[in-house]
This record gives sequence, C-alpha cells and structure tokens, in this order.
Amino acid sequence: MDLIGKKVAVLGAGGSGLAAAALALSHGASVSAFDSGDTLRLASAVERFAELGVVLTCGDDALSPPIAYDVSVISPGIDQRRPIARAFFEASDELIGEIEFAFRLSEIPVVAITGTNGKTTTTSLVVDMINSSGLKAVAAGNIGRAYSDVVASKEGLDWIVLEVSSFQLETIKTFSPEVAVWMNFAADHLDRYESLDDYRQAKLRVFENGEGGKQAICKLEDDVGSDWVRTTFSAFSEGGDFSYEKGLIYEKKTGRSFDFRKAELQGKHNAENVMVCLAVADLLGISWSVIDGSVKSFRAPAHRCEKVSEIDGVLYLNDSKSTNLHSLESAISGQDAPLVLIVGGKQKGLEFSALAESAGEKAKVAICIGEVKEEIVSSWSPRTTCLIADDLNQAVQIAADAAESGDIVLFSPGTSSFDMFSGYEERGDAFRKAVQALSLS
Repeated sequence: MDLIGKKVAVLGAGGSGLAAAALALSHGASVSAFDSGDTLRLASAVERFAELGVVLTCGDDALSPPIAYDVSVISPGIDQRRPIARAFFEASDELIGEIEFAFRLSEIPVVAITGTNGKTTTTSLVVDMINSSGLKAVAAGNIGRAYSDVVASKEGLDWIVLEVSSFQLETIKTFSPEVAVWMNFAADHLDRYESLDDYRQAKLRVFENGEGGKQAICKLEDDVGSDWVRTTFSAFSEGGDFSYEKGLIYEKKTGRSFDFRKAELQGKHNAENVMVCLAVADLLGISWSVIDGSVKSFRAPAHRCEKVSEIDGVLYLNDSKSTNLHSLESAISGQDAPLVLIVGGKQKGLEFSALAESAGEKAKVAICIGEVKEEIVSSWSPRTTCLIADDLNQAVQIAADAAESGDIVLFSPGTSSFDMFSGYEERGDAFRKAVQALSLS
C-alpha cells in the first residue's frame, strides 16, 4: 500500500485511531483526524494527536469532510451507520478499518482469534507459547496494543497474534491471517447488530479471504461454513481433532496427550483454550515438549476464571469478565467440583431461565446480586437453592459460609456490572478484596 503523498483521514480519537495516524505518517501520508464526540471531553486526545503533528477535528465539525481523501480509516467503535462514517464514505476513495489498514502495511504473519468468549485468554496463551519456543510474538488488536502500533514499531517479530472482534472484522477487505481461530459463538452485541445472524456474519468474515492452504481452528460444535483447512476442538463433545477426558487433552491424529490437570488454568472451557494453543503450535511447527512448561504455568488474565485464593480447601475463582449468558454457562459447565455460585448484576434483558438446568446440575447454592437477582431466584428455584445478597461483600461472606472443603466459589455474574460498578474490572477487584478479607478474619 503506497501512501506517499496520499491524504488519509482517521475517524476516532481512541488508541487505534492514534496508532493508525502514526502509521500513516510513517509511510509518507498527509493525515487528518476526526471525532464527532464532545470537544471538551476530547481535549486530551487533541493534544495527543497534536504531538504527532495531526489536527483532530471534534464535534459537529467532524461530520463535514473539508476535502476528498484517498483513504479513511475508521476505528472499530464507530458504527458504519453513524453520520461521521457515512460522510467520510462519500468523501473518500476507500473507507477501511484499522485492522485492514495495518494488515496492508505489514509483512508479519498473523494468527487471528475471534469468538464470543475466551479470546483474550487464548490470545495471551498463544503469545506466551510462541515466545517460550524461541520465536517472537506480541498480542494486539482487541487486546493490548493496536495492530497499527505493532506494525509501526518494526520490532522484528515472527508472528502477531490478533484478538479480533466482530466490530474490527466489519471493515476488512483483504485481511487474511495465516491461521484463523473460531473460539465459539453466542448471543451478544445485539445493541449494535440488527439480528444474531448479522453478528455471526461479521465474525465469519475472518475466513473471507482465505485461499489455498489457509488454516482454521474451530469449535467442533459450530458450523463456520469455511473451506479453510480445519482443525476442530471440543472439551464437551466427542469427535473433534482435540478432545478432553478426565483431565487429559487428546490429539486424535497422532494419539498424543497433554496433562491439563497440571495446568494453572481451571475448567473445561480453559481446556479448550489450551487445545487451541496446542493446535496453533502444531501449525507453526512448535513441539509440545518445548512449550509444555509455559502452557502449564500460564495464568488466566485478571477476571477470567482467575484463581484468587484457596481458603480451608475452598477454591475462589474470579470470573467477573462473564458479562453474558454464554460465558456464565461455560464457567459453570467447565468446573467438575461442586459450585457455590455468585451471579447477577445489571438487568439487560438476558433470559437467565435458559441456564436453570445447568445451574441446577452444578451449583449447590446460588447467591444472587444486582438488579437481576429476583429474576434469577424465580427462574432457578427450587432446583437450585438461591439466596439474595445486598452487595458483593455480603455475597462473598454467604458463599464462604455455604462452601465446604473441595467446593469452588465461582463469581461469574453472567451480565454487565453497571448497576453496581464502573466496569467488570472494578467488580472483579471488589470480589478479590472481599475474598482476601476472608483470609484475614
């Protein structure tokens, strides 16, 4: 992609927009930036772009492109139906997303990981695995650094591992990773998409530009409709190339096994994350023996079935990142020990009744919190014993009283946190502090 002397518009003043602007400048483009957000709120962003020598136009002025552009780069947080996107679509020869833009300016091969849940843990695990083998990789995209920032840094990488969201995939055209991973699919983001199928089709675009020899690693139960060379995995069904039984991960083709019981990660859903990592290792020509230690010692990122503590034989897991029913279901079904479950949060129209059977099979007690607590009690009782807590501290204390040695106290809300907290991070930190207070009492 030749940008010398070209006019580039960057839409969105966040991290990906700033990184795209810097990358475009490094390739000889003339860059302008636009964000229709409030001018006062964007004052610090104006300063960051100014440090690059780029003028950031804000507010209503951003809705009127002053000139024609060769290319406009839109940040993933901007819906293409918004006025700013429509205006620059008309004013540009081409409108593409930041993922597509960085891909065109990079020669580093990519592993792309998408899905509704598990992306971040798996992306981090794959990066850790690659680096432990002696190769060099970084995570980017929807996790950590923007893809454009990594490309601009010229770090001498062997691989870039991208966590890619549906929002980022909406605006690709030629993006084609060497390995594409489909973790799973469940209802989410219906505030952005008109239907569940629209959301699914956006994610399926990760396979759109594959040709001869491109590799896909896919959840066995999901039909992705791709003709890429496919490796399948499942810890919950038989028949995949990678399967799980009694703590062991099996690879069907060669008969190899991996002892997941010795891993720091917890639960069958994390066993699937390890399956993906092992499958990527095979495709990259990395021996399992080389990465065995790093995979087993890998700890989940914060708030994702994160082991907080073990007190009196009870394991406490922080899964505050569980903001939808699929992630809650995965966390429940992924545990083999009896559960004391802390669940609930903001009322956002989710049907908790759909998980009544799963909760009844695994949870000896469910402590319900937040706006949705009454709904959970009514839909899960009497199959599951349900108790109500006024806040998270009280919920942790009730859970500690109900749990016995060998149980797991699982904090997996299954919905967002905004009724009680600023985000899932603050919510998870509050759970961690409440558990730590138990050990001091």
